[in-house]
Amino acid sequence: MAVTHPISAAAPAAPTIPVCTITRQDLRKSLDDGLRDFGAMRGDLLFIGLLYPLIGVIAAVVSLGGSLIPLFFPIAAGISLLGPLAAIGFYELARRREDGLESDWSHFLDVRKRPSFDAIMVVSGLLLVIFLAWVAVAAALYAALMGNAPPTVGEFLTRVFTTPEGWTMIIVGNLIGLGFAIIVLAVSVVSLPMLVDRDLDAGTAVTTSIRAVKANKGLMMRWGITVAVLLVLGSIPLFIGLAFVLPWLGYSTWHLYTRLVDRKSIPISMPQ
Repeated sequence: MAVTHPISAAAPAAPTIPVCTITRQDLRKSLDDGLRDFGAMRGDLLFIGLLYPLIGVIAAVVSLGGSLIPLFFPIAAGISLLGPLAAIGFYELARRREDGLESDWSHFLDVRKRPSFDAIMVVSGLLLVIFLAWVAVAAALYAALMGNAPPTVGEFLTRVFTTPEGWTMIIVGNLIGLGFAIIVLAVSVVSLPMLVDRDLDAGTAVTTSIRAVKANKGLMMRWGITVAVLLVLGSIPLFIGLAFVLPWLGYSTWHLYTRLVDRKSIPISMPQ
């Protein structure tokens, strides 16, 4: 892992956190460390992981009604854009375990006691805006290519998979969705665990996250694909597999964060 030290401008308004270049081995170790954390802190924590599948099921049920049918896939797929929000509690548990503190499901919501909680809420709000923007764009794309929503799911699927407009929507929609996923990755992969770890402002955390992704474009793309594949696999059995996948990815993202930035240069957070 190599540390990239940025050139400092005169009298910077906020600390510029040095980012690191990582290797494929760092990605593998992050996943391994995340799996160990999951093994050590699962227990009753499994029911926390079920919150995310519940969100997906609710989204599916809501979207299957009338005019919302075309939004089923955008909402179900877009829920993954909110995955970093569901993982915040796992970052806190991983932090506590690293610091040798008691770590069990009762500490999952202790993140609200962190000194940067206001900044965490700012980044969370940004991710929510991105999610809503994705749904709005998906709805506009459907309206432009397909017109009004069909009355039944069967008719909707027929129109999507048997017409040129439907296939155009699938291809263009997935490309647009990829763009939104890249934005979320760049914004959140370092910022949220960093804000759980240290007392910083949202702007510093987000810009550091973006710089870390830029410094490791190829490997972060590999990480994004790994996350997407695991989320899809976890979603197949009615989202239930996410009860395992989400905590694992949450813990793993914490360990990836510790490898993507030079933590020694980050201001120390307030005492627990």
